[in-house]
Amino acid sequence: MEKGPIFIAGLDRCGKTLLRGMLVSHPNISIPTVGSNYWTLFYNQYGNLAIKANLDKCLNDMMHYTHVLVLKPDLERIYEEFSRGEPTYARLFGLFNQHYAEREGKPRWGDQTGLLEGYADEIFAAYPGSKMVHVIRDPRDRYEASLALHPKGRARAGGATARWIYTTKMAKRNLNLYPDRYMIVQYEKMVTEPEVTIREVCKFLGEEYFPVMVTLKGAPEFIRKTPDDLTQNVAGTPVYLDFIGRYRNAIPEGEIEFMQVMVGKEIERYGYSLDKIHFSLKDRINYVFKTFPLNFAFMVAWLTVNFLQHRFPSKFGRRPPKNKIR
Repeated sequence: MEKGPIFIAGLDRCGKTLLRGMLVSHPNISIPTVGSNYWTLFYNQYGNLAIKANLDKCLNDMMHYTHVLVLKPDLERIYEEFSRGEPTYARLFGLFNQHYAEREGKPRWGDQTGLLEGYADEIFAAYPGSKMVHVIRDPRDRYEASLALHPKGRARAGGATARWIYTTKMAKRNLNLYPDRYMIVQYEKMVTEPEVTIREVCKFLGEEYFPVMVTLKGAPEFIRKTPDDLTQNVAGTPVYLDFIGRYRNAIPEGEIEFMQVMVGKEIERYGYSLDKIHFSLKDRINYVFKTFPLNFAFMVAWLTVNFLQHRFPSKFGRRPPKNKIR
């Protein structure tokens, strides 16, 4: 099987960007600096792309999305090349990344997108030889990291738990269906053993390992964004251990308890230990009558909305956030 494109899947704040930084430090691999979100924001939302009005609407929306604009696409070339083959969303999305890889002088293109694991069937059917690497992280640490971007809001742990339920369900399903094309990488191993991990990823992708990959030389923007207060880096790399277990000093115990009650077995299945929570009487009452029911309702709501968005994209599909539209 020829080497096809590389897809990095997983939740936000789980380590996809770190893995992307290692992979783009390889001389053969190109992956844009930001997640494209083609599949989650545009796939099947415009009807048949053989109809010019639908294609025009799709491309117009894509060309106003900042994550697409960063690729500096040649719209005229996109139109011309798209007209030569099957009018599918996969072909359209692929052209953007193929052109980007060409400008970088790299033969193999890739893409990273949150929740991309839900589109494995469509991706593997569309791109011969494609591989997907799914990054999994302790849901409590991933939740803690997400609070830096979204510090406010109610029932936040409910949404984080729903995402973990979804991503682990898809990981199990996809690995079972596509054992030769699907790989799961845990964030914690990637930061504690970066060389071992990236060697395994290279073997899975059919690419040679280069020591420069663990230095993230191909991703200077990742290094620039690294906080200055980190202390526990892995020797010879810009990879830090500080973010492992950080949730214990940042997340209320009621939220930790909720997550562990709902997905404790999956947490342990991935090798993470559960914390013992000791509530005071007041905290226990607050957990039972407020924290748990509120977060449970939000968890169910997120799973329901995600199902509708994925199953009926033309009616309920996700749209780019307003601050990402130009």
